[in-house]
Amino acid sequence: MALIEVFLPKIENKILAKVKDTVLIFSFALLTGVFAKIKVEIGPVPITMQTLAVLLSGSLLGAKRGALSQILYLLFGLGGIPWFSRGGGISYVFSPTFGYIVGFVFCAFFVGFFVERGFGKSFSRLVLAMIFGEIFLYLFGIFWLAKFFSFKRALAVGLYPFLIGDFLKIFLASFICSFFGKLIKRKK
Repeated sequence: MALIEVFLPKIENKILAKVKDTVLIFSFALLTGVFAKIKVEIGPVPITMQTLAVLLSGSLLGAKRGALSQILYLLFGLGGIPWFSRGGGISYVFSPTFGYIVGFVFCAFFVGFFVERGFGKSFSRLVLAMIFGEIFLYLFGIFWLAKFFSFKRALAVGLYPFLIGDFLKIFLASFICSFFGKLIKRKK
């Protein structure tokens, strides 16, 4: 079960359930776009808050909806909405950071996949699910970045500067999900 199911009541009507899913998917695509603009330029790959939105989309929406939110983010950005960290448009596929955006889809999917299999029930297991998701994000990001730089340089500019910040985002996302999960359980 996705963690969002703990927060929102189950809707029996199929049409209303689809509307709810659509709103959630669009909301997390938008959140990713907004968080892309919270950035610090440090070189070829900026530090952004996008990964926090991606981790939350997977853990809260689950594998399918989380991945769909990131696919929507990707497609709308390629379609011209300037909500990637450095703009938007189809030419973004030639950007050194495009691999990370593709990695967002897999990160959200795998975080959601593990949460749906019980990893959302404890803080430590949620952290592990998010670390696993981030591995996929970095695999796509680094290998795409290595098309523009040597592999060693890609690691130096696309991985190492982000590890501490991403661990902080993992802990923040895990805390947010765990905190609200506990609040909901108390109300029941």
